[in-house]
Amino acid sequence: MQAQADVVALPVLAPTIGTKILLAGIANASAAAITNPIDVLKVRMQLEGELASTRDMPRRYPSFLGGARTIYSGEGIKGFYKGLVPSVARDGFYSGIRLGAYEPMKELLGATDPHHTPLYLKILAGAITGAFGSALANPTDLIKIRMQGEGNRYPNVRAAFQDIVEHDGVKGLWKGVGPTMKRAALLTASQIPTYDHAKHTLLNHEIMEEGFPLHAVCSMLAGFMAATVTSPGTYYYQLFISYITLVDVIKTRMMTQCRRVNGVETMYTGTFDAFRKIVAGEGIRGLYKGWLPNWMRLGPHTMITLVIFEELRQAAGLPPL
Repeated sequence: MQAQADVVALPVLAPTIGTKILLAGIANASAAAITNPIDVLKVRMQLEGELASTRDMPRRYPSFLGGARTIYSGEGIKGFYKGLVPSVARDGFYSGIRLGAYEPMKELLGATDPHHTPLYLKILAGAITGAFGSALANPTDLIKIRMQGEGNRYPNVRAAFQDIVEHDGVKGLWKGVGPTMKRAALLTASQIPTYDHAKHTLLNHEIMEEGFPLHAVCSMLAGFMAATVTSPGTYYYQLFISYITLVDVIKTRMMTQCRRVNGVETMYTGTFDAFRKIVAGEGIRGLYKGWLPNWMRLGPHTMITLVIFEELRQAAGLPPL
């Protein structure tokens, strides 16, 4: 009888996990499409003035508004939507896994009561699903960043995929996967657990009831926390945040480099090599390029994602997160 019960339980469990990942993917893809213009600007600012060879050139993206004017004057509205297809695909796949698999991972780690789960289990679950999802989706992230950069050399996603495989092999699709996984683990460990913990704290103390206002408040808090953790904040937090921030800059730099740059095999051989060269060529400020658009994107992206995810769950007959 026990064996029969186990066999019956598996088909019931699998569709539930699959449904959560699918709904999370739709929610994140929607947020990615809406915030793509800010993402393009962030990538452009992170790549500008790369190393000492271009450090003293006039800046085309000196600030958030100045960079936006540069893109609009040179490329029009379409410039803000470069890399849209791989961006939507990347968020649908990567973020679908990190958000959709978050609850099953919590349960796997020992969480039995969603209303009273220890915060450390939530953080651990978020870090694991974030790292795993980003590793699988690295090719879409790589293509997205290359297509969003200035002077995009790919007419479409297929051409980008073929060119990367032709010049760097299949393993080239996973260029920059190390810093990508670190950033995703830190982001997810701060973003989703913040929403989860804040929501159930408010519910447990009967401050708010389940519904859209609760989802909106908690998603705003989660967006603020995620943006704070992945971007430099006040002076007192910079020592802690600097490592997290530079991971995003290094990820962008490593993903855009070709096999041969200026006659050498690669510009950066790894995370620490990139850190050393950026500091040497651009100073400490080079590690913080694009932090404002990064902050401005993560907040709305988080809020849009979590609100849509909760609404989709309700429509699908699933309990709230």
